[in-house]
Amino acid sequence: MGNDGYLPLFETKRANGRTLYRFLLVPYSSSPLEPCLQTNLKDRLFHRYGNEFLLCLCMVLLGVDIFVCTTDPVIMAYDYPSKKLSVYLSDDAGSQLTFHALLEASQFANIGYHFAKNLIPPFGEYRGTLRILIDGKDPNAKDSEGCVLPTLVYVAREKRHQYFHNFKAGAMNALIRVSSAISNGQIVLNVDCDMYSNNSLAVRDALCFFMDDKKGHEIAYVQFPQNFDNITKNELYSSSLRVISQVEFHGLDGYGGPLYIGTGCFHRRDTLCGRKFSREIHNEFKIDIPKDREREETTAVLEEKSKVLASCTYENNTEWGKEMGLKYGCPVEDVITGLSIQCRGWKPVYYNPERKAFLGVAPTTFAQILVQHKRWSEGDFQILLSKYSPAWFANGKISLGLQLGYCCYCLWATNCLAVLYYSIVPSLYLLRGIPLFPVLSSPWFLPFAYVVISKYMYSLAEYLWSGGTVLGWWNDQRIWLYKRTSSYLLGFIDTIAKSLGLHSDSAFVITAKVSKQEVYRRYVKERMEFGDSSPMFTALATIALINLVCLIGLMKKAIVNEGIPIIYETMLLQFVLCAILVLINWPLYQGLFFRKDNGKMPNYIAIKSIVLAVSSCTCFTLFLT
Repeated sequence: MGNDGYLPLFETKRANGRTLYRFLLVPYSSSPLEPCLQTNLKDRLFHRYGNEFLLCLCMVLLGVDIFVCTTDPVIMAYDYPSKKLSVYLSDDAGSQLTFHALLEASQFANIGYHFAKNLIPPFGEYRGTLRILIDGKDPNAKDSEGCVLPTLVYVAREKRHQYFHNFKAGAMNALIRVSSAISNGQIVLNVDCDMYSNNSLAVRDALCFFMDDKKGHEIAYVQFPQNFDNITKNELYSSSLRVISQVEFHGLDGYGGPLYIGTGCFHRRDTLCGRKFSREIHNEFKIDIPKDREREETTAVLEEKSKVLASCTYENNTEWGKEMGLKYGCPVEDVITGLSIQCRGWKPVYYNPERKAFLGVAPTTFAQILVQHKRWSEGDFQILLSKYSPAWFANGKISLGLQLGYCCYCLWATNCLAVLYYSIVPSLYLLRGIPLFPVLSSPWFLPFAYVVISKYMYSLAEYLWSGGTVLGWWNDQRIWLYKRTSSYLLGFIDTIAKSLGLHSDSAFVITAKVSKQEVYRRYVKERMEFGDSSPMFTALATIALINLVCLIGLMKKAIVNEGIPIIYETMLLQFVLCAILVLINWPLYQGLFFRKDNGKMPNYIAIKSIVLAVSSCTCFTLFLT
């Protein structure tokens, strides 16, 4: 504690000495190349305000508005003054089921409010509905034990076919406007519909960063990692994104801040509304414990006033979706919004506590994973080609390291080109006995071997250091291959087609998380699910069969012609690559030929893939003859 009485509420720690970070092995002590570990000191809040903190807690702490897309009573389980919490549910489908579920969740506390009897239609066009189910300002808003309840608001924004609703970004912007008229919390937390609170102190953890005297005024948002409670032991589909959350985002934090990933994020409200950072800004969260103002409007009047903010025409001729709120026109509106906030001078923080703050539900089928990654890769690639590209829009506004970090994700889709080449062409040339890589006796063989061995050994060490298993790393390599030869490929093609005006804007595809009991049982047993029909399965199965045909054909030639020593001397790297591809594709072969359950590959996809694979090998052989 300094002479001025300053007591920091968070600390940024970096590793000391020789730190291995990706491709660098250099000594440094406080370099931005090192991963940052943020530690908050929320216990110091009590020391800062002394006894007044305990007596006037709800006056000192900031108002927090929580945005969710469905109801779950656990989402409100926070150790935080209820009068400072407001929960907003966005029901973009206008579903009666969702409304009644939220209604029941609010009525269990024996709160007597009047609700509309004539509800909205479940789908299609509707005028919109806004209901304040629990008014936190009402002195009667207490549960059966006398505890004060937080404000609870249901929002189904108005929709008309002639007005584009901008998917999740439009729903979020409507919530920002509606909440500003009702509770106007200084901090906004948004979580996905399938997430729930796993740490009651998460709100206080985030506020330590915002309320810090020296650095709090610089922080735009505090991003928590996305974690799931239904991940299998060996992470069958690599759904946890373990290395991204445990390594990469800490590294980005060292360069100036993480990406905004659209969930589990605490925002400073005014940064979402387009405010630029200025060094003259002081921490406006230092509150002198004023007397809480009572709202003058009645609940009915406030509902009507707020409903206008969620109308389908409100954003016409405004800056919403451009300079205000979440950005429109991109499937990954979160990433582009976070980038624009950072380019306005604000700094985000990545906080990864030992006890996970939020837990969600990961996809449990292979098709869901591929669809999810197609949307991510396609959206990131669109950002790279747009005016908001980190390559030029962010140039000079954020650090070079952070620019490169954004570009790594924006180039996901283009990775499909190199991976497609290396997963098909070397195997086809191997079948014809044509070497593509240096022979074993060549001095150039060593650089190839070094790159391959060091890359995968480091990848394994990084994965294990992040808390994974060896088999989990192997599954991660498999999904790495599958994403780049299906999801990323289609994302790349769709983005290029769109940029050439060959088709309209991509629709926002929501990843389904609910699965049948039979499917979930196979997921728990870590058996890949191919039962759904997907064009991406055809591409994966075809590539897998091409490698299998090439390996079998080569082994047949080697045995008949006694050419195994020749393969060892001239095409060792190609043979190893083909063999690894066959090994990593074993679940696909099981789904194509051996499995009898409903999770196997559909018969028509199996037949189509076999025909395509055999035809490709035959045509390539004839072409080189």
